[in-house]
Amino acid sequence: MSLSDQERQTIVSMEMEKAHRTFADMEFCANKQRWEATANRLYYALFHAVSALLISGGHNVKSHRGTLSQFGQHYVRTGVFSREDGSLLSDLVIMRDNADYNLFFEATEEKIAPYIKPTKQLIEKIEQYIHG
Repeated sequence: MSLSDQERQTIVSMEMEKAHRTFADMEFCANKQRWEATANRLYYALFHAVSALLISGGHNVKSHRGTLSQFGQHYVRTGVFSREDGSLLSDLVIMRDNADYNLFFEATEEKIAPYIKPTKQLIEKIEQYIHG
């Protein structure tokens, strides 16, 4: 399905709004020391921002792994975003998977909190790129 420019802009705005709401949810969880939930919300905040980026660029977003792959292919390998930005998204995928599904993974402040500031910065960087 092909989107009109207006439809694309609307979806991109909705994805960015979702990214910001999810980041706020993450802050609530972190303040309550709920580190598994914090890991989950961190990943999803960035996932929605990356989805907005891909949609704004005319790329199809079909899956979480596809989103990760397309971000790397279209924005990291081309130098629009840094390798560190790509690694951050990859790290958050692994961290979220561990926090959600691995019974033996202990989500702690020491493991999760260092990702908060870089995630916020990348969301802002994505938003700036989208809006030129």
